[in-house]
Amino acid sequence: MTTSGNTASERVNEDAWREYGRRQLDRGYQPPEVTKIDWGFWGTGPGTSILGDIAGYRVLDLGSGAGVHAAHLNRDHAAFVDAIDISPTQQQRALARFGPLAGGRFLTGDVVAHLRESEPYDLVYSVHGLSYIDPHRLLPALRDGIRPYGRLVFSTLHTNLNGLEPSHTVTARQEEVRLARTAPIPVQMWILTPEIWERLLGEHGFAVESIDLLHAPGSDNPVVCQLIQARRLPQANAPRVEARERSLRPPLAQAALGVGIIVTNPDGHVLMGQHRLGPYELPGGKVDARDGVGESIETAAIRELAEETGLVAHPKDVQVLAVLLDARHNLNRLTAAVLIRRFQGTPTANEPKVVAQWQWRRLDDLPSPLFVPSAQVLTHWRPDLPIDHPPAHRYPMRFSPSASAAH
Repeated sequence: MTTSGNTASERVNEDAWREYGRRQLDRGYQPPEVTKIDWGFWGTGPGTSILGDIAGYRVLDLGSGAGVHAAHLNRDHAAFVDAIDISPTQQQRALARFGPLAGGRFLTGDVVAHLRESEPYDLVYSVHGLSYIDPHRLLPALRDGIRPYGRLVFSTLHTNLNGLEPSHTVTARQEEVRLARTAPIPVQMWILTPEIWERLLGEHGFAVESIDLLHAPGSDNPVVCQLIQARRLPQANAPRVEARERSLRPPLAQAALGVGIIVTNPDGHVLMGQHRLGPYELPGGKVDARDGVGESIETAAIRELAEETGLVAHPKDVQVLAVLLDARHNLNRLTAAVLIRRFQGTPTANEPKVVAQWQWRRLDDLPSPLFVPSAQVLTHWRPDLPIDHPPAHRYPMRFSPSASAAH
């Protein structure tokens, strides 16, 4: 867990989690590997899918403990994860098991100090770690440490094992961490009602998207957890929607929009690279909506191509072939198929931790396995290619000359 010695309550927690880690080291215990995030304690919640497609995102695991969630997101979802915990014994457990993360780090220290010094993150998440820190100290640091429209997702206790419900005031109260065959470890926690959390987050520049209660299975267990999802507004205390909208809350994400870029050279070869997780893929990435207006598909393709390969293309040379629709992790996935035949430069691996090398590949010698959206884009462009992939709905682009000129 992540706390600081700035307050008496947080000093209690810092000592508690150091002791917790020491006991786990002494007994040689490591939690099992995970294939999804358990936001409660029983594996019954929505899992990792609520984070969406976070490949390539800068992510902060707040209160990373033994490191299983950070390793899962880094390994299985290609996120660049900084995992921070105040307890050196907890980080000792994480490092001994996982070693250095690919493109991420295990950090020991105060998360507030770290957020003040680091570049803003795309996503900060916490599995039962955030409520050990005074929210009046933490939330301003999170506001400044998350990029505009970036997300904060965390779980926290709502009702404890004794049936005690959350507080209506922003004060810490004593709880305890229990380990088998050892004495409980006292801690101080900010266990607040959903209404208090929503008010605090709103005061510090976040729009709350949802607060869900996760109940323990079985009627004999009174424990309930909260799962809170919020988005960082572009300016603190400034609504990002017009008065004509029905709510200050942003809509829940229903789709992710990306681009898959077919780049061909004069020989008709296609540019492809192998992702560090194994599949081969076309250049591409997400269409950026950070500025509140959002990129066009053409602008996103030009930016992603330059960021990933160093190649420079101009808008007039970008042809949008179609938008392809399928679904992943219960989220609609839209992929714009883009063709670029003219460009400047030589392909360079600008992000070697993601793709180590870009190569020109003949169409009769395409590598495998292919990243699913790349395979879908290639077969829309050339239906004769012998590529297997899950089906996708296809919406070809047909622009009139006047519409193209206006665009």
